[in-house]
Amino acid sequence: MVSRINVIVLIIALLSVTTIQGQTKQKKMKKETTTTTTTTTTTTTTNPLLCDIETGMCETTADAGQDTKFDANLSDSKKVKLVYFTDPICSSCWGIEPQLRKLKLEYGDHIEIEYRMGGLLPDWSYNSGGIGKPSDVAGHWDEVSVHYDMPIDGDLWLEDPLDSSYPPSIAFKAAEMQSEEKAHLFMREMRELVFLKKKNIAKWEHMATAAKTVGLDVEQLKVDFDGKAKDLFQEDLKIARDYGVRGFPTVYVIDDAGNKDIVYGAKPYAFYEMAILKVNSNIQKSEYSKKWEDLFAIYPTLTAKEFSVLSGTPRTDSEDVLNDLTAKGKLEKLTTKNGSMWTLIKS
Repeated sequence: MVSRINVIVLIIALLSVTTIQGQTKQKKMKKETTTTTTTTTTTTTTNPLLCDIETGMCETTADAGQDTKFDANLSDSKKVKLVYFTDPICSSCWGIEPQLRKLKLEYGDHIEIEYRMGGLLPDWSYNSGGIGKPSDVAGHWDEVSVHYDMPIDGDLWLEDPLDSSYPPSIAFKAAEMQSEEKAHLFMREMRELVFLKKKNIAKWEHMATAAKTVGLDVEQLKVDFDGKAKDLFQEDLKIARDYGVRGFPTVYVIDDAGNKDIVYGAKPYAFYEMAILKVNSNIQKSEYSKKWEDLFAIYPTLTAKEFSVLSGTPRTDSEDVLNDLTAKGKLEKLTTKNGSMWTLIKS
């Protein structure tokens, strides 16, 4: 097992070097300033909507508590729980979708991912870090899209901006009341709507569309959204404060004996894998089919980055493979100004 962990450490080192080299070829986003089409605004790293590319973290402005303990409420059926603090509009969280999807494929028999909402954007009554209006975020999202190689269209903030990320967060808690599995699908659907389709997911009509797509009872969702889900959301916010969560994504990795490791920010896949093995070195990864049809059967929508990570296809070739399948009528392609997503066409 020691040799196995050493190999993973080596992988982490190589990935870190690759990431640094790749960033020199991209347009590097400065932490000090963000530029819109009309103004240049001075910022700090404390604004939650300006995710720090170097750390991969969307930091909150609220005072965080002390990271002293965490009651995981582990189920007996899983050996390791990943407590994932996130937000529906967190761009760095969208950036780790490939990693999370691969973790589910390789370690799904041994891990349970528990989503906790963090409350990234309460409202626009504050002016933190130079961000005082939605249009200030547009250019930042475009740059983050390039960095994570995941399609994000920042024009949402110019065309139909959100007033708050609280409504979709509450809707997620309402979805969990029906089905944890469908709630996870619901979160993915909302993220596709906001990041690729420029839909304001704080509006009920778009939340309802996402719910219907994944098979949730929309009427019951509305009842719970207006009722108990609000309290469940406040409970998530309290947990985040109590345990020192300062930004998203933050992933606590905990075993049934209380051993814990934490991954802060968007990190390469090997960091999450290493955290799981550090907590429980006896876990064995599962092999899975990397055929395109099997991957799309599990995940009906994939970006080029996701397909590359999951299939092992070189990133330079992944779009060619997906475009060829589109030409053959197997997939449908959604193109945005910052990348594409492919959807399985059901026969």
